[in-house]
Amino acid sequence: MILAIAENINIMSKNIGQAMKMRDPGPIQAMAQQLAAAGAQYLDVNIGPAKKDGPELMRWLVETIHAVVDLPLCLDTTNAEAMEAGLEAHRKGGRPIVNSVSCQSDRIDVGLTLVKRYNALMVGLLWGNDGMPRDANERAALAVDLVYRAQETGIACEDIFIDPIVTPIKGEINQVRACMECMAMLQDIAPGCRSIVGISNVSNGVPHPLRPFLNRTYLAMLAYYGLASAIVDGFDQEIMALCRDERNEICSLIRSYLHGETPAQQTLSDRLRPYAKTFEVLSGATLYSDSWLEV
Repeated sequence: MILAIAENINIMSKNIGQAMKMRDPGPIQAMAQQLAAAGAQYLDVNIGPAKKDGPELMRWLVETIHAVVDLPLCLDTTNAEAMEAGLEAHRKGGRPIVNSVSCQSDRIDVGLTLVKRYNALMVGLLWGNDGMPRDANERAALAVDLVYRAQETGIACEDIFIDPIVTPIKGEINQVRACMECMAMLQDIAPGCRSIVGISNVSNGVPHPLRPFLNRTYLAMLAYYGLASAIVDGFDQEIMALCRDERNEICSLIRSYLHGETPAQQTLSDRLRPYAKTFEVLSGATLYSDSWLEV
């Protein structure tokens, strides 16, 4: 089972972003209820940097959502004051998640202090002073430092979700592989910590109808290496079913590839063939193009 955190309450969404701006609870509450019905275990509440009125907006959102659902929230902002306002307002569903605490020297102490003060869980984002880590080894070094700093603050490893940072397939394939490599070594470098990814990042920039195949296939690949939680599209029924371990045929196919087996695509069902083709793209065996499913 993968803990499913729905990504959909996001200021970048045209409908939800406008509702946030106008302080219109209707669309936000309706979406929260729909996501709860779809099986989301947490709701990610993303307001971005929210420099103008971040604290008031985050407080309003937490109260608005918790007026209709009891799910715990994953509070997603780079504005520390807004984060604290959301943590103060959080009353239902269990412990909130601070999304995120990065490894940057000007952010880490503030983030860890909030996590400890409000007894929250945290996403440890492996983004350092030099930006995106170049490979799995740099991710590992950042994870070790982050966990050490968290433990110094009194935060238990069990309360930390390590995010190795998923990057778009249309960017650099080596980064896509590095994320998997980091996932594979996580329990050796940060024992007791759990893992988390923003799975939809892998399909950023891809034509919308094709994005679900990348998201689902990559989720299955990372699950093989022990992925514990993921921020996902809560309205994608297939990816939600994958999080619940209800798509064994897809996971079995991905496992066979990761074990070095290569099933002939012509022997696969029409349902499984797109996942086989998508695996080849994500593993680097096939170069990415927007027509990869047609080849």
